[in-house]
Amino acid sequence: MKRVPLFKSACLLVLLLCTAMHVKTAFSADPVFAREEEPILPVPLKHDVSLRKAALGKRLFHETLLSGDNSLSCSSCHDVTRSGAEASSSSTGIEGQKGVMNAPTVINSRFNFAQFWDGRATNLREQAKGPITNPIEMGATWKDVIAKLRRQPDYVRAFKEVYREGITENTIADAIQTYEYTLVSANSPFDQYLRGDDNAISEQEKHGYKLFKEYGCITCHQGVNVGGNMFQRIGAFLPYFNEENTAQPEDLGRYNVTKDTRDLYVFKVPGLRMVTHTAPYFHDGSVATLGEAIDIMARYQLGYTISKSDNQDIQAFLGSLSGPFPHEETR
Repeated sequence: MKRVPLFKSACLLVLLLCTAMHVKTAFSADPVFAREEEPILPVPLKHDVSLRKAALGKRLFHETLLSGDNSLSCSSCHDVTRSGAEASSSSTGIEGQKGVMNAPTVINSRFNFAQFWDGRATNLREQAKGPITNPIEMGATWKDVIAKLRRQPDYVRAFKEVYREGITENTIADAIQTYEYTLVSANSPFDQYLRGDDNAISEQEKHGYKLFKEYGCITCHQGVNVGGNMFQRIGAFLPYFNEENTAQPEDLGRYNVTKDTRDLYVFKVPGLRMVTHTAPYFHDGSVATLGEAIDIMARYQLGYTISKSDNQDIQAFLGSLSGPFPHEETR
């Protein structure tokens, strides 16, 4: 079994220290758990939100009036009764237009330090605004959305109950954000293991976690969401984009936001909490299976070719990260 090289171990130590600082300042403290030395943290069991705002946000999340032709809602691409992600490589927007990016899961997205693959939104409130006015997604304007909602007496009343300013662009986004804060998959088998239940995961899952750390996957995938708390270049060890895999504009990653050449092919590291349920994988949805994604990451990010058995054990571990899906009923 190959061990993580010294330089990777040093990077891991720095990243874990930064991650711990970020988690402590961004979220309320979780009850003390048994394995505090582990680089992965359990999803907190309690999340304080305004229930009235969350209820309003839930309605808006499923509201087709937020789209230009009243045909789409946020839940069209993020079905939280399944995985909260898009099952196809890219989403279908207004008038059947196809996007170019894979829609990640909204479940546990509150634990991401930025939103979208390129990190252009710093929080879920900013993220909620993006698709509504994107011409190939929901294709609306805020003027029209606000006007449509203001013609609905139940929405006017609901907004007035929780927002003094009533229906505005910011209150719509804030309500959706508050609802999305409730979409967490707490108390997964691995969380139970972290809190001291040694029998919560199988021996194969334990071995998969050991491999996950030894290969160095943990360098970028740790913290509460097992990722989602840093940017990283795809192809950190070997170039990922080449003549057979030509880079498209959407492949430029964070460069599209910063225009800094150091950000070429840099993306937000995805969280892995729901990864066994969210195929296809990568920013463009080009990888069909989790096993293939693991092989690609091992080669291009870490410089390893891993065995089939190691791959299967890592997949088993990743399966233990998923907690119960949030119970959801549309109106």
